[in-house]
Amino acid sequence: MTFKVVAQLPAFAQTGPVEQRYAWELEALGPLGADIVEVAASTAEEFLAVAADADALITSWGFPITAEIIAGLERCVVIGVGSVGTDMVDVDAATRAGIVVTNTPDIFIEEVADHAMALILACARHVVEQHQMVVEGRWAEGRPALSRFPRLFGTTLGLVSYGNVARATARRAKAFGFRLMAYDPYVSELAMTADGIEPMTSLGEMLERCDYVSIHAPFNPGTYHLIGEAELARMKSTAIIVNTGRGGIIDEEALAKAIVDGRLAGAGLDVLEQEPPPADHPLFGLPNVILSPHVASATSRMRPETRRRVGREVSLVLQGLWPRSTVNPTVLPRTQLTRWQPYPMDRGPNR
Repeated sequence: MTFKVVAQLPAFAQTGPVEQRYAWELEALGPLGADIVEVAASTAEEFLAVAADADALITSWGFPITAEIIAGLERCVVIGVGSVGTDMVDVDAATRAGIVVTNTPDIFIEEVADHAMALILACARHVVEQHQMVVEGRWAEGRPALSRFPRLFGTTLGLVSYGNVARATARRAKAFGFRLMAYDPYVSELAMTADGIEPMTSLGEMLERCDYVSIHAPFNPGTYHLIGEAELARMKSTAIIVNTGRGGIIDEEALAKAIVDGRLAGAGLDVLEQEPPPADHPLFGLPNVILSPHVASATSRMRPETRRRVGREVSLVLQGLWPRSTVNPTVLPRTQLTRWQPYPMDRGPNR
């Protein structure tokens, strides 16, 4: 049996045959007889002209997999997303259609935590401003500028969401002597306290107490502009906010105004609500704002491992098995998929 797997985007601007450009995905999909077919579309009609009869979709970013597209899929059983976030897929529509959505939640945890910590440190030590002082011949201004700010040791870092990346960020922050707290209504207090994290049941109260805030929440209707004008107003004027989650979680207009008005000390953002941002973005040109182009997960390891994982997840579903990472687990009992069992070699010495 041959499966049709539609890949939404070209394989990162490579040339050559599909089998070569999708070699990582085909490590798992090839033995099943799966064929990968690419589609570049700007409308649902264009997309469905290629994908309507697909057994599976692979996507990462770009043209969204909307409810309209999902309604037009005739036999798709799985949508494999090559990232942690799945906001490019209408997961609710996929669930209603009985389609499993998978992601790659544990491929680049450490990389994103590294980047979050890098932004915290760069903001705290005003690295970009200090660099500019050197190249502009303002060497003597560096030490007086930094002498106005407290050391990191003993300051408080608050984590918005306490998932895998936040936990990895907390491990790094402990080495710098931060006091740590976290707000996540979906994680038990016991799990936080076991990690030495003070659990907070009120986001506003946590924002009031923190010197640094690091955003790690997923993007969904409940987290859209979770940090808005009212929340920013509760933060210390000396506080810094960092975001490696999703751009839409912070109201960027409100953030820029708070920084310009001196009600917030600065920000470090790897993600923005519109990517790439417009040339007149309100955060551009602010000396106490550090931006990076949604690259927190990027290392030499990230791309091949993510794409291999997508191939393996889609392969499991096409074989009639549960995937390892299901974004919409409530759909699984409604499918004919079988719960995955480890191979004998994975069962330990007493198998």
